[in-house]
Amino acid sequence: MKYTTHYESPLGGITLCSDGAALTGLLFDGEKYFEEIIGTECEMRDLPVFAKAGEWLDIYFSGRDPGFTPPLSFEVTPFRRAVCEIMLKIPFGQTVTYGQIARKIAADRGAGSMSAQAVGGAVGHNPISLIIPCHRVVGTGGSLTGYGGGLDKKVKLLMLEGVDVSSFFLPTNGTDR
Repeated sequence: MKYTTHYESPLGGITLCSDGAALTGLLFDGEKYFEEIIGTECEMRDLPVFAKAGEWLDIYFSGRDPGFTPPLSFEVTPFRRAVCEIMLKIPFGQTVTYGQIARKIAADRGAGSMSAQAVGGAVGHNPISLIIPCHRVVGTGGSLTGYGGGLDKKVKLLMLEGVDVSSFFLPTNGTDR
């Protein structure tokens, strides 16, 4: 059974999903892949994991690093899990590029290279936004490429964390707008 609750953030509504013990989804309402990740067969319920995630979100939206991670559980492919594990290690207020993540995975796997586009696909399917900080992943040339919650939110999240966004730019064409 999946359980959900709702959190009202300064950037809009967020739906949290749990298996009863751990957080399995956290997405801005209407975010890309929302139904795929959250699903439609859910029961609203107060759970300890939702209280812990709410505490995390309260601290985060006050502009501070929460300093802890609520219990997480996500069913994804091994590749997507590797990308999520790397994203979990991106420090508050810092960014990394898709290329840096690709090089890290290639090195970990003993491969010569890894596609930054494949990393982008995995980042885009992040089931637990914010806590797994996909908004901290940017294009190599400084492009603030796609964010499921919308590029406006990505910019605001980075600014909330104190990132100097003046060197970044929004894409003007393509699917990342």
